[in-house]
Amino acid sequence: MRELRSSAFWRAVLAEFLGSLLYALLGLGASLRWAPGPPSVVGAALAFGLAQTTVVQALGHVSGGHVNPAITLAFLMASQLSLPRALGYLLAQVLGMLAGAGVLYGVTPGPVRGTLGLSALHPGVGPGQGTVVELLLTAQFILCVFASFDDRHDGRPAMAAVPVGFSLALGHLFGVR
Repeated sequence: MRELRSSAFWRAVLAEFLGSLLYALLGLGASLRWAPGPPSVVGAALAFGLAQTTVVQALGHVSGGHVNPAITLAFLMASQLSLPRALGYLLAQVLGMLAGAGVLYGVTPGPVRGTLGLSALHPGVGPGQGTVVELLLTAQFILCVFASFDDRHDGRPAMAAVPVGFSLALGHLFGVR
């Protein structure tokens, strides 16, 4: 419980809140239909990938820039994160995403707002198929995050935000439809 009294712990939790807020605001906001016509899958994928890259680059040095509860849980399961820190991150991420969606809701005109990017399964895709695709895409994202931040990797850990953002965009390109 000593960790809970640390200012570094609370800075990291605040960074996860802020990062999640910005991720939801920027990713969802950029993927809304501001012009008539069908939604752009490429635009949504790039929006979320670039939002992830931006947040990881800006806040990664404070908290690791997890932003995604799946990443936090993966780091916990790999013994790379303590339980109190993981719980703090998870709570901050959920509250940050809600706050980001709330800000977006407040600043977006009603006709553009729609469902704020709420996604649903394609009519030809069943819940089981959707779950398997989501699990596979989450696994590829987690593997990319672990590989990008591995100090033994030949790449440059300081640039880890770039492959992480690309990985997220790739997952969106495959999974959005």
